[in-house]
Amino acid sequence: MVFSSLLFVFLFLPLNLLAYFLARNLKQKNIVMLVSSLIFYAWGGPRYLLLLLTMAFISWIGALLIRKYNYSKLWLIISIAMMLCFIIYFKYFGFLLTGIQVLIGFPKSIPEIALPIGISFYTFQLISYVVDVYRGDVEPQRKYWLILLYASLFHQCIAGPIVRYHDIQAEITNRKTSKNELSQGIKGFCVGLAKKAILANGCAAIADTFLLTNDMSALASVPASGLWVGVLAYMLEIYLDFSAYSDMAIGMGLMIGFHYRENFNYPYIASSITDFWRRWHISLSSFFRDYIYIPLGGNRKGIKRQIFNLFIVWFLTGLWHGASWNYVLWGLYFFIFLVLEKIWLLDKFEKRPKIFSHIYTLIVVFFGWIIFKFESLAGIGVTLKGLFCLNGNSLSSLAVSLTFKNNLFFIIFAIIACTPLLKVIHRIIDKLHDKWHLIPYMVYVYEIALPIVLLILSLLALVGNSYNPFLYFQF
Repeated sequence: MVFSSLLFVFLFLPLNLLAYFLARNLKQKNIVMLVSSLIFYAWGGPRYLLLLLTMAFISWIGALLIRKYNYSKLWLIISIAMMLCFIIYFKYFGFLLTGIQVLIGFPKSIPEIALPIGISFYTFQLISYVVDVYRGDVEPQRKYWLILLYASLFHQCIAGPIVRYHDIQAEITNRKTSKNELSQGIKGFCVGLAKKAILANGCAAIADTFLLTNDMSALASVPASGLWVGVLAYMLEIYLDFSAYSDMAIGMGLMIGFHYRENFNYPYIASSITDFWRRWHISLSSFFRDYIYIPLGGNRKGIKRQIFNLFIVWFLTGLWHGASWNYVLWGLYFFIFLVLEKIWLLDKFEKRPKIFSHIYTLIVVFFGWIIFKFESLAGIGVTLKGLFCLNGNSLSSLAVSLTFKNNLFFIIFAIIACTPLLKVIHRIIDKLHDKWHLIPYMVYVYEIALPIVLLILSLLALVGNSYNPFLYFQF
């Protein structure tokens, strides 16, 4: 079940909210959320529910033992090692065996191991919990079912944002929902739903027209202009898709009194790769910063050690996204530009108009998404060559021209949706209304009508669209 399915929007979520608000006290409300979350998770594969229960139990008992034995590092290591064993087996074991097979020819066959949904996200959440207990940042939770609730909350269990326990610790046991937060949560959910159902899915259709991942010969014949349009569409899709999921998760949390941190801050307006990664998937970037980069020494032990620390972080960042060499290459690709910025480029950018650094950032990110898109190195190479007509492909064609013209205004609006322009306009209208009470009815109609209009438009977009999973479900 996905947030952008009709089943979720018109059955699961309304029933969940109805049961939640009919519950008499917070304990009952938490039970409603736990049961709903376990049903939601089991919908995608009941057999993996036991894995989630086990991982939550390991972190729960591990945290208690860490505290009992005076913040024992031994129990910290044991807890993290056990959780990492699970994710390594389910996510990377086949990848490791393939590498061994290439080197020594053994084993002869590689077992197919299905990837449990959301394992990358809830594993990191549970690791952050035991580490924070060890550091003394939070007290261990005595009740297992509340740790399970934290890990399994269906808002963010499957594809983030990666919520840390200390951010919602107080709200698990003491929270209230105001009418204003309920309204803002509904609006945030509807904005995210429209962003996914209309914009991200529309960009996906354009990208899939040109970026033929399963047919290298056909990909090599795609005109250069088609590849440029396809990569641009994919670049828009992956942001709109993932930020839409985060918007919906944050909105649903707000409906019941949980305040999750923002996961995206308009990364495509960044003025450097360093700035881009402060804005993209913030919960993941901050996780690696706080639990890997800083403990390794960060930038406190000289430039050589800092570069080594960055290498470790970006190798792991790439590997986190998938058990494939293209993801590792993608992580190291950004590592190279981050190092260049730290030792040289950022100083150069300060002496130039900001437009140059912004264009540079978009170009680097654009080519980075090609590495991310194609799991085969052949696909990456064919696409990169094809962008410059080096496959013997043509510059353009009638089909590419018609596709681009037919989707021009859609692409322009998708680009606008990746910027804070609409938010700035809304903020200006609010200020005019607050200061001089201008256009009050427009403000009121906007606040009331926007969620309804977006919900209807999303419904129309979803009807008949049988395939619209979120991209980050595979990670």
